[in-house]
Amino acid sequence: MPVPLRRRGEALESAIFEATLQQLTTDGYARLTMEGVAAAAQTGKAALYRRWSSKEELVKDALRACLPPVGPAPDTGSLRGDLIEVVTRLRTAMFSEPGAAVRAIMGELDQRRAHVFLEIVLARVVEPTTRLIAEVLSRGTARGEVRPGAVTPLVTDVVPALMLYRIKMCGGESAQLDPDAIVDEVLLPLVRG
Repeated sequence: MPVPLRRRGEALESAIFEATLQQLTTDGYARLTMEGVAAAAQTGKAALYRRWSSKEELVKDALRACLPPVGPAPDTGSLRGDLIEVVTRLRTAMFSEPGAAVRAIMGELDQRRAHVFLEIVLARVVEPTTRLIAEVLSRGTARGEVRPGAVTPLVTDVVPALMLYRIKMCGGESAQLDPDAIVDEVLLPLVRG
C-alpha cells in the first residue's frame, strides 16, 4: 500500500476529484467508494470524510469543479462558424473525463437518483450552451442570417437534446455527434428563412 502523500488544499482536492471521476468512469457509481477514492488519490479516508459526508456529496463537488466551462460566445464572423464552435464545445464537455463520469451515472442510476447530478450538468453545461446558442442566433438575426422569430427556447434546446439523446439512447459515440452535421442538417434549416 503506497504511503499517503502530504498534499493539502487545492492540490489534494484536485487529486481527490481526479480519482473520483476515474473511479466513476471505470467502475460506476455503485462501486465508487470513499476508500477507493482515497487510495487512488494517495491520501487517507479521513481527508475525504473531513470534507464530504458521503460519496454523493463528493461526486457533486467533483462534477461542479471539473466540468469544463462553455466559455463566452464565439465570434468567427459567420453564423455557421459560431454554431459549429458552440456545438464543438458541448461535444468536448460531453466527452471530457467529467462528461464520461456523467454518462456513467446516467447509464447506471434511475432518473430520481441521478437528478442531483443532472442538475449540476444542466447548470454548468446545458443551460450555458443554450444561452450561447440563443446569443449566436440573435446576432445572426441582426445580420439577416436567421429569420425573425426563429430564436425560441425549443430551438435553443434542440442541440443539447439531440446530443443527450444520441449519448443516452444510441451508444454515445463521438462520431455520432458531428458538429458540422448537427449545424448543417438540423440547426440551420430550423432558423433560416
